[in-house]
Amino acid sequence: MKRPLLLLIALLLFPSVVLSASLWLEDSDRAFTQAREQQRPVLMYFTGSDWCHWCIQLNKNVLSQPEFADFAAKELVLLKVDFPKRLPQSAAQARRNDQLARQYRVRGFPTLLLFNAAGDKIATTGFRPGSAADYVTHLQELLK
Repeated sequence: MKRPLLLLIALLLFPSVVLSASLWLEDSDRAFTQAREQQRPVLMYFTGSDWCHWCIQLNKNVLSQPEFADFAAKELVLLKVDFPKRLPQSAAQARRNDQLARQYRVRGFPTLLLFNAAGDKIATTGFRPGSAADYVTHLQELLK
């Protein structure tokens, strides 16, 4: 009973945060399939969501903001590849995330990779100071 009530309160008070969180997939096969079907690029976000200072700042200042959520909902398929220390994660998900980090030679967090709809990597970026609108502009430039 408490969970549905908390979800309803969150939806009413923080719709953009809830929307942004619901946009992120955690299955790379599903993300790339969706990207091909929708002809959208994939933004793959490697994060240590509960311990990495710059990841937390990127999430707080950019990824959870309405400007980013609106852009992403219309233009991107979002894939979160998380390496938490305290948050629960299945062993299978942790193995998949490790494999993706090795495959794309990720050495630090946050790392964001952009792929075209066909699955070809087109750019690498990370934390940047500034607003969500600034980050959206940065991503738009990378997608040109």
